[in-house]
Amino acid sequence: MIPDIHIEDYNYPLSDERIAKYPLPERDASKLLRYRDGRVDEFIFRDIPDLLPEGSVMVFNDTKVVPARLHFQRESGAHIEVFCLQPVEPAEYNTVFAATSRCVWRCVIGNSKRWKDDLLRLYGSEADPTLARMDLRAHLVAKEGETGIVEFTWADGAPFSAVLEACGTVPIPPYLNRETEDVDLERYQTLYARFRGSVAAPTAGLHFTEAVLQRIREKGISTETICLHVGAGTFLPVKSSNVADHPMHSEPFVVKKAFIQSISERNNIVNNYNKNVIAVGTTSVRTLESLYYVGVSCIETGRPAPVEQWCPYTREYPYSLEESLGAIVEYLDRNGLDELKLETRIIIVPGFRFRVVDMLVTNFHQPESTLILLVSAFVGGDWRTIYDYALAHGFRFLSYGDSSLLHRASL
Repeated sequence: MIPDIHIEDYNYPLSDERIAKYPLPERDASKLLRYRDGRVDEFIFRDIPDLLPEGSVMVFNDTKVVPARLHFQRESGAHIEVFCLQPVEPAEYNTVFAATSRCVWRCVIGNSKRWKDDLLRLYGSEADPTLARMDLRAHLVAKEGETGIVEFTWADGAPFSAVLEACGTVPIPPYLNRETEDVDLERYQTLYARFRGSVAAPTAGLHFTEAVLQRIREKGISTETICLHVGAGTFLPVKSSNVADHPMHSEPFVVKKAFIQSISERNNIVNNYNKNVIAVGTTSVRTLESLYYVGVSCIETGRPAPVEQWCPYTREYPYSLEESLGAIVEYLDRNGLDELKLETRIIIVPGFRFRVVDMLVTNFHQPESTLILLVSAFVGGDWRTIYDYALAHGFRFLSYGDSSLLHRASL
């Protein structure tokens, strides 16, 4: 049964001055709140290796933020902002970034009422020789509600990844209420980012330095990566009072077969020796917890299927995690694949049964957001204890803010 949850029950007073507009000079100097069994205490983020159980596995999202905001100009002088969301042609991220003359994207379009069917030229390209050689143009193929399908063409044979680097800007969160600055080019990106595709950073990872990562490994904690490309939907507020009416956006993810196999094997160890799976960020949680339902599809239909928003709540599932993950590995083996590529729309709200993740590193999220719902589900509904403490003790909020280490509530 879909839970009956009202978003106004997940509100709290977040004033503008509590939102961190810029990162601290040092990534690992942020404050760290730890929540465990109803108790809260605080540390500095660089202390986190001391707080993690030996022999655990820590899972990072190695997606990379792309400079996906492009500014064009009509002959009339009107400025049009185009925000690339998802590749359409080619539809695969690696392929679209390698395209050398043309590609098509689904985009959010600013000032879209002023854009008819004319071909737009990049704003300011005449004054820059590099941009002039690229001659990036945009053609509106179709409008689809709040988004549109845009065809990009350019002239110098550069891959589209290089076109974005030269022509685009990093799309920092709208609640920062400022333009992108030089500091964002480095700091709105994790140190371990590898695969281009996100329009928003998995911000829990922004606190990690090489020194912190090295101390984590020295403690015997293994580090693994998944890749979920974060979409602009991460900024969308829940507009309906009843969360059941909120549509979740779909996001693509990739998980290596060897890692899926290791999670299944580690689950046996977890049951016997109390080892832990630690997710860095809500994107890692959504990916890891989606795997169970992908495995159910493999068991019941013989192949994986995208994870739908409410599938965890609409029926009982009789399969163990080992059975589910084993079915994914069997499917990948049968088809000669080394990794699982799929999409998920999963929403994690109070009432969700966590099967994979034991601990969560995450920042402090916006009021009345799906991420607050995820945190509440993870800590057994006790999210207000965490947020009341953070508000009372000077913690900084949202993407460039402070961090928390949450232990999952016992069943």
